[in-house]
Formats: sequence, C-alpha cells, structure tokens
Amino acid sequence: MIQEMQRAIKQLKQENNVFILAHSYQSAAVTEIADYVGDSFQMSLAAQKTDAKTILLCGVHFMAETAKMLAPEKNVILANPHAGCPMAEQMEPEWIETVKAQKPGFQVVAYINTTAALKAVCDVCVTSSTAVKIVRNMPCEKILFIPDCNLGDYVKRQVPEKEIHLLQGGCPIHAAVTAEEVQAARRLHPNARLLVHPECIPQVLENADYIGSTSGILDYAKTSPDKEFIIGTEMSITEHLQLTCPDKKFYTLSKKLLCPDMKITTLTDVYHALTGEGGLEITMSPDLMAKARVCIDEMIRLGN
Repeated sequence: MIQEMQRAIKQLKQENNVFILAHSYQSAAVTEIADYVGDSFQMSLAAQKTDAKTILLCGVHFMAETAKMLAPEKNVILANPHAGCPMAEQMEPEWIETVKAQKPGFQVVAYINTTAALKAVCDVCVTSSTAVKIVRNMPCEKILFIPDCNLGDYVKRQVPEKEIHLLQGGCPIHAAVTAEEVQAARRLHPNARLLVHPECIPQVLENADYIGSTSGILDYAKTSPDKEFIIGTEMSITEHLQLTCPDKKFYTLSKKLLCPDMKITTLTDVYHALTGEGGLEITMSPDLMAKARVCIDEMIRLGN
C-alpha cells in the first residue's frame, strides 16, 4: 500500500512539475519520495536552484516561509497546514522590539527556526551549523540571541569574547532530554559515541562526543569509523541512519525526542497536496518578505 502511494506521488509530481522538499525529521516513507532531503536552510537553497514552478515542502510552516522568501517567484505549498513549530512561534515581534529598545547597541541574532514576522525585526539569521561562525564574524560585540537559549548558550561558550544576552525559549523536544537519560544511555551502550543537537540543555551537551546540526550528526555518523552511536536529536534521524548504515548500530537517546509537528505529515497529505485537495500555499506581503529576507541575506554573507 505504501509503495502504491509512493508511485502515485512520483507520477503526479512529474506530471505537474513539482519539486518535493522533505526535512530530515520526516518519516522514511516521506523522504523516499522527496527530490531533496535536508535541514531547513538546505531545503531553502534547494528551492532556489530547482527549475520547477511549484515547491511542495514536507516539514513545518517556518521552513515553507523561508523557502518562499528565497524563491519568491515559485509557488510554495506546505504539505500539512497544521505542521507548526512551538519554538518558532513562541516569541512575538513586538516583544523583541521592546527588548531591543531596552538594550541599545545590541544586534538581534535569530535562529532560522522563527517566523517570517520575527525575522523581520532581527539583524541576522543563523542555523545550528553556522551560528558560531556567524556570531564570531559579526562586527557587533553585543548580541541578543533568540529564541533558543540552549543553542545561544552553546554559542556563548564558543564565542566568549562577545557579550551575548539570552531569552528563555527553545525547542521543547530537545530541551526535555536530561543528563540522567544520558547517563542511562551510556550505561546501556558503553561503546557508543554520543551525538547531540545544540538545542539540548548544557548538562546534556557537556557529555557529548559530538555536538552539531542534524546534517552534521548524519555526516559524522556515516563517516566515523566507530560502529555504535547514541543519537541526541529527533528519533527520525536514528531511523534514517539505521537504514543508511546497516553495518552500524544506532540508539535514540530519549523517547522524548519525537516531534509531533514533523510526524503529522503523511504520504496521504503529500498526495492530496499534489492533487490540489490539500496543503497550504504560502503567501506573504511583499513588505514582510523584503524585511524578513534582510536577515537571511546577512546570514548568507556572514556565513561564507
């Protein structure tokens, strides 16, 4: 049944000239029908490069917004309209404007996991893989880092020469993992390397063998000569690695590492979006798109 649905989707996307993007946290059934699989920023760059007029994104809303900003001439459709992100939606632009007014001389660094409306009041965007490099390259010495305080704390430790102010926010999925769970996983798998995402709390990061983005974790595990790994990010990555590297063993750090917003997208959602019976077309005013695009362009400039 799954393969039949996948064949129907592949036929429809070819007939309608649709390019399917899937985030790495999507299920294997969804990533198998995608034209490109990657993290949020990698998907946006892929949206720019394709000749297809329509982009169908299997991920969450802020990712579809970013793809639209980087490919404004294309139709961008989010496969499941209900796929949001608690971290992206937890801070209002008005609040950040107020904090900025209270901290003159500070520039606002926004994690890419934010809404377009929030990006519009920020100075530069970062991804988990580029955050340290970009903050280090910024001429400004005073940084307000939003919304993820755990990623911000990681950056702060790596770039101690700058004054970095954090607000309480972040990914509730990654932040739920505890140091006790790390210790338990280490006892169960004493020969395994621990690979974790910087959205985890500092006490978890302190025990890691590798700290990196989703794509960084995937690359590390695939190329490492080691044979066992504890994966400290969304459990889809454990599944993908198990399928990609059957000669190695992969264990999910915590059963809490499951994102319902990522899991909500199904093959049926993709099929209905392709037939015009589902999905959500992403629209933004030219003014919002222009303002939000500024911090993304700055991210590309400082990240090179």
